Amino acid sequence: MIKFQKLRFKNFLSTGNTFTEIDFINSPTTLVVGHNGAGKSTMLDALSFGLFGKPHRKISKPQLVNSINGKGTIVEVEFMVGSQQYKIVRGIKPNTIEIWQGGNMINQNSHAKEYQQVLEKNILKLTHKSFHQIVVLGSSSFVPFMQLSGGARREVIEDLLDIGVFSKMNGILKEKTSLLKDQIRECGHNIEMAKTKINAQKKYLRDLNAVNTAYRQEKEEKITEINAEITELQERNTKLSGDITERQPPLEADIAKLTKDRTALNSYMATFRSQIKAVVKESKFFEDNDICPTCDQDIGTDLKNEKIEKSKSRAKELNDAMVEADKREKDFQSLSESYEAMMEAVRNWQNELNNNNQTISRLQKNITSIHNDLSKSQGETGDLETANRELETLREEELSLTETKYKLNEQFSYNQVNAELLKDTGIKTKIIKQYIPVINQLTNQYLQTLDFFVHFDLDESFQETIRSRHRDAFTYDSFSEGEKQRIDLSLLFTWRQIAKMKNSVATNLLILDETFDSSLDDDGVDNLMKIINSLGEDTHVFVISHKGELEDAAFERRIEFVKEKNFSKMKEAA
Repeated sequence: MIKFQKLRFKNFLSTGNTFTEIDFINSPTTLVVGHNGAGKSTMLDALSFGLFGKPHRKISKPQLVNSINGKGTIVEVEFMVGSQQYKIVRGIKPNTIEIWQGGNMINQNSHAKEYQQVLEKNILKLTHKSFHQIVVLGSSSFVPFMQLSGGARREVIEDLLDIGVFSKMNGILKEKTSLLKDQIRECGHNIEMAKTKINAQKKYLRDLNAVNTAYRQEKEEKITEINAEITELQERNTKLSGDITERQPPLEADIAKLTKDRTALNSYMATFRSQIKAVVKESKFFEDNDICPTCDQDIGTDLKNEKIEKSKSRAKELNDAMVEADKREKDFQSLSESYEAMMEAVRNWQNELNNNNQTISRLQKNITSIHNDLSKSQGETGDLETANRELETLREEELSLTETKYKLNEQFSYNQVNAELLKDTGIKTKIIKQYIPVINQLTNQYLQTLDFFVHFDLDESFQETIRSRHRDAFTYDSFSEGEKQRIDLSLLFTWRQIAKMKNSVATNLLILDETFDSSLDDDGVDNLMKIINSLGEDTHVFVISHKGELEDAAFERRIEFVKEKNFSKMKEAA
């Protein structure tokens, strides 16, 4: 279970340079109020951005930065998964992402994309889409489950039931099966080649008796000579292949690491350059201005000098860092040239290997030509014993290849059976079948609690059937907005109950954004409050609303957002 504890953010949307802090576990129910534009829904955008790098609403990343301060956007999310304590720190201008576990940063050298994958797949086990189905229900930028496509619905339920691993296994199996197909095709080709060689050898045996002994001896000596040359080349190729196998992978790994390190260094250098520009800009501002252009107040001399000195000091630090980075880049360049020289040696080995193979092929053609000459000769006896041994060797080769192909086909058939089990209509569907009745039962229970007396059914393809008491059939789109909202709420609470049962993506946090302000009538509001109050002490519900009459409802905590001097501020009732 994910237990969200605290959210802190500053310079995010309309909030200023002072952290706004929200304690998620302070009370079971919290009412969040404020005028339109006061910043009530900002907490949703901040939480979503902190966890997934994108806001709840459709807002571009540059727009998330406070337009007045223009930088220093920070969002911090603290939560627990089981007994492990986590903290996510994500920023804009500068762009940062940090994942802390028990006071230690995880994978400090990882890229932001890798960080996010670790966070979603290994820690949260929750996608952005599932987050909006389990944690958040709102009127802004929210797509209810019933408005998702069939594939998106399936993705949500697979996250809930923690069966997405079967899709990953299926992907791996497809790659292995594709490789098997290539191996089977290659093995079949080799079998045909072996048969061709056998037929050629049989013909050779038939013709060998007609070959003159002396002539045959001469030709056989030539074949031996060529075979020795081939053997020598093959032995050389074996050594070359071994050298390539030994040297190339670690060298490529070293080159890849060097490339990664240089990329990281270039990123740092770009950051230094950007910071130097900012410092120079700040210093020039204080050097050129005696009056603040924003507030028209005098800038004191002491303050100017202090700011200028700090800028110079920072500029020196950054320049020193750039000098050190340049030294590092030169080291990387030297190392790159060294790696390139070693890679050139490997390429030379590979070229030699290819040339040897061409020579072997040419020599083998010469052997074939000699055999053709022997076949044309008349009156020769031939070495039948040797020829028969060669024929037997070819037959054993064909048999071995046939057995290999049989085993490959057997494995291919096994993979096909597993593929049937792992695809959407296999194991996953069987698991989903087990939960569909539970999902429908819970959904209908919540619908009845909300005084919406219809019978709701999801089938295995996640398509709905909705019938009235008189068995009239409806679709989701045929209902009013208030009725749709009752269905959306029922599914939201159902998903949370399923998540709690599976302990997959269960969470203590539920946020209802203007849910009470949209299409629910008074009875709907009362019934929804009954559900909220029945969720238990391990659930913490935040209701965002501008509906004044809700202030008198049974909320244990009240938070108000107000606008002061163009900045949003949070005020919590005593």
